[in-house]
Amino acid sequence: MAGRASCRRDKARAFLTVAAHYIQTMNDHAVITLKTAAGRALLGRCPCCGQGKLMRSYLKQVENCSVCGESFGQIRADDAAPWLTIIVVGHIFLPLAFLVNVDWMPVWAAMGMWSSCFAGLALAILPRAKMLFIAILWQTRAPGYKPDELV
Repeated sequence: MAGRASCRRDKARAFLTVAAHYIQTMNDHAVITLKTAAGRALLGRCPCCGQGKLMRSYLKQVENCSVCGESFGQIRADDAAPWLTIIVVGHIFLPLAFLVNVDWMPVWAAMGMWSSCFAGLALAILPRAKMLFIAILWQTRAPGYKPDELV
């Protein structure tokens, strides 16, 4: 009999601990603005605490922040980052290429220069765009955000 009561008590304590952590996370989350979360993410940091790393490799986010423990592994921002990268590189930087005079270069050299310039620019923007969308999905709790507790 004492074993059952102890087991029930342990289960209740575990449930309350998880619930308290989730409520605390929601309270902390409400304080962080979208601008703050986006700024932290663009620097490669956790949008929640601003200290832990957000990405573990080039395009793979961490499962949990190493500092605050916030979960990011379930956030899906797969298609938004390439979309933003194409918008920025193709619609903002490409028109600026027409303003630069490269008539002194052979056509093949100019094409190679611009191709490598835009490829490098796209490779630099892509992970930052993904971090930005992860922060937006995390802060707004948008449909791409699926916390483990609610699934």
